[in-house]
Amino acid sequence: MRNYPTLQDIHDARERVKPHIRHTPLLRADKIEKRLGCELHLKPETLQVTGAFKIRGALNKVLSLPREETAKGLISSSSGNHAQALAYVAKMLGVKVVLVLPVTTPKLKITNTEALGAEVILFDGDNASRWKQVYDIAERNNYTVVHGFEDPLVMAGQGTMACEILEDLPDVSTVIVPVGGGGLISGVATAFKELKPSVRVIGAEPALTPKYYHSRLNGEPTSLPLLDTIADGLRISVPGRNPYPIIERYVDEIVLVEDAHIVEGMQVLARDAKLIAEPAASIGIGALLAGSISLTPGEKVCAILTGGNWDLSSLADVYNRL
Repeated sequence: MRNYPTLQDIHDARERVKPHIRHTPLLRADKIEKRLGCELHLKPETLQVTGAFKIRGALNKVLSLPREETAKGLISSSSGNHAQALAYVAKMLGVKVVLVLPVTTPKLKITNTEALGAEVILFDGDNASRWKQVYDIAERNNYTVVHGFEDPLVMAGQGTMACEILEDLPDVSTVIVPVGGGGLISGVATAFKELKPSVRVIGAEPALTPKYYHSRLNGEPTSLPLLDTIADGLRISVPGRNPYPIIERYVDEIVLVEDAHIVEGMQVLARDAKLIAEPAASIGIGALLAGSISLTPGEKVCAILTGGNWDLSSLADVYNRL
């Protein structure tokens, strides 16, 4: 099987998932754009059925599988949003799902995943060890692994977002995409560069986990020490094996964003756009506020807000600083 999605894969994914997801709107961020000097549109996947974009990829992958395969059970690992998405899909289909989550996963995401009927296993170890656990369990039980960013069908599902953006804002010039494992930006960048190559695709990565940024500098996949960042959904130290070459081919620029600017992005979204967004979703706004992305006056910019699932007490702490 190919290790990358094609434009046809993305078109097929759109038809497959359309009955089950929301075509999230583009919201004009008037107050924020006055500060930035551009025309800013927000893509709030925070309003998606599971509170994050991950439902697109999970649905596309699972609905592509033979029914007899899904009936045996599904398994994956995630920092939370992919877990909730896969749990939602499993509940929709009436099949078993096991999610191996890091012990650092926000409690709200664990609670939401369990509430959807998933079996949750908390794992205290690095990413490689956690995935070894996933594949060991899958082999023993004959479960199907649904990887959150390595699977090309998952990438294709995430890429459906780009089709919606082009429908709603055909003359968009720049799109800012949060970068964690790389599955989202791989699908989105593939769609944009195949449909409208002039669109500038910019990845925003936490300064504390700059694996793709440094991989680009070094000209090869580069693993880094895993440091804590407020953007837990993007906290990965190793570039994705399959996303890496796609990102190198299609993504124009990768910028790093400090945690302080990510928090500022959350605050500005809450105050000026009335949107609750978790840190990972706010990173693109943080990059804009930090001046990390060059803009021309009036440029039409779209920032993807990937999700709104985060620990409520932590959100309150951030918003109390307003």
